[in-house]
Amino acid sequence: MAQSPKQKKPDSALKAFLSGGVGGTCAVLVGHPFDLIKVRIQTAGAAEQSVAKMLKETFAKDGVRGLYRGVSAPILATAPIFSVSFWGYDVGKKLVQACDRDYKGGAGEYRFTTAQLCIAGGLSALPTTAFMAPSERLKCLLQIHPKKYDGLADCARKVYSEGGIQSVFRGTGATLLRDFPGSVAWFGTYEIVKKYLMKIQNIDPESGALSPFAVLCAGGIAGMACWTVAIPADVLKSRFQTAPEGKYKGIFDVYQNLMKEEGPSALFRGMRPALIRAFPANAACFFGMEISKKAFAFLD
Repeated sequence: MAQSPKQKKPDSALKAFLSGGVGGTCAVLVGHPFDLIKVRIQTAGAAEQSVAKMLKETFAKDGVRGLYRGVSAPILATAPIFSVSFWGYDVGKKLVQACDRDYKGGAGEYRFTTAQLCIAGGLSALPTTAFMAPSERLKCLLQIHPKKYDGLADCARKVYSEGGIQSVFRGTGATLLRDFPGSVAWFGTYEIVKKYLMKIQNIDPESGALSPFAVLCAGGIAGMACWTVAIPADVLKSRFQTAPEGKYKGIFDVYQNLMKEEGPSALFRGMRPALIRAFPANAACFFGMEISKKAFAFLD
């Protein structure tokens, strides 16, 4: 494995943690209205309206507040979730580097291969799921049953009273099934596209220079790649997490019922709002992350 002759101090884990939280908050603020529509389409059964029509109807009925229904759960969980995600990615890179038998340590910057970056991305999903699963459970319930719950705290209290901690974490396996391959695509695509666009601009990707154009485009494309891979598992997760207690025995039972009643096309329900949301939300996420990394450079 080749190393460059110049010295480069490794990024601080704390910097990765904090900048990830900033990026995640940016993503939620930009993308939540489309996430709301995605979940409603996924859980609506055979009936499906256009994204534009559902956005228009939601806004006409409830205004801006309606478009951000259920946002409290992802906002409160976003900072720790994305912080853990980017921290997990940083740890994942250290692990794949440590497993490289050709790396002898010492001076110089380590050059990760695309495969190593993808593996590190997948590993980031493992700790992130512990925070993501309960947040997704409460968010989906608030979006699907807005009249049943009086806010996030009331939702969490009722879910816990109905089934204990197991109910709060219902869908954890489904969340990991979605997020592991999704994170591989997310981080891997971002790194590949960002480097490619920076080279087109005659900017050395290893120089530490920041290209807003490359970051925004790479982040948006990475988000679309992530959701293209993750949407089938996301459909199953949404169905499982919002179903009445006892309706499904597990995620495979959800899959069997979906195939029997609605067919394979149902696995891709919600794809349009997911992809429409993915570009701006993830462009904002990675841009916020990269800017904050510069701001937190003193932590290295």
